[in-house]
Amino acid sequence: MKPWHEDDSFWKDVEDVLFPERRREIAAGEIENVIARLDLKPGSHILDLCCGVGRHSIELAKRGFRVTAVDRTKKYLDAARERASKEGLGIEFVHEDMREFMRANAYDAAINMYTSFGYFRDPADDEKVLGNLYRSIRPGGRLLMDLMGKEILARMFKERDWYEGDGFIILEEREVKESWSWIENRWIILRDGERKDLHLSHRLYSAAELQGLMKSAGFRTTEAFGDLEGGPYNHQAKRLVVVAKK
Repeated sequence: MKPWHEDDSFWKDVEDVLFPERRREIAAGEIENVIARLDLKPGSHILDLCCGVGRHSIELAKRGFRVTAVDRTKKYLDAARERASKEGLGIEFVHEDMREFMRANAYDAAINMYTSFGYFRDPADDEKVLGNLYRSIRPGGRLLMDLMGKEILARMFKERDWYEGDGFIILEEREVKESWSWIENRWIILRDGERKDLHLSHRLYSAAELQGLMKSAGFRTTEAFGDLEGGPYNHQAKRLVVVAKK
């Protein structure tokens, strides 16, 4: 069987869970903070790795940045391309796995948002992704990664949880494994009288672990924040946001 992240049916089943209208609406504010964290100059060329339905790519393009948006899920890319076309935005969309995409010294900055890292069982794959990002960014350029840090998850951890979305109910079960380096998740989605039972898993990184991995990939400096607004990564952090400079 394919791993969950390579299963197109999985991404189809969770599209409305991952990208409700509210999350699309807050993308503009998120990008304003990304621009500040990366100190982006007008006209910069930005790589959005694992762009999903393109909510951040579109906001960057609206502000005049040149954007390359990469994702392995064709359905999401098609939706992003259609929306960009309607808004008259010239975004380059690339259908490729993040372990394979690399363009040497092509970008002024790169972003990887919304816990789109750590899916792979082999840690060497994560190292490869960061190595490709390092090689793709120009000297002096920056990378911003946004994910759920291990410390935050430990603070708020629940074995079971549920919530109601727009037209669906989702029940979640979580199991931490391998000395807090891996998490197994089960999602039961109830929608239109149907039930979907889905499984996903990913590696967990602390701030220090992710920063160490970035430095091993070649980045000269790293800084961790507790949110996209630039708050400290402490006991009140909402997300793990790390900015690395080549």
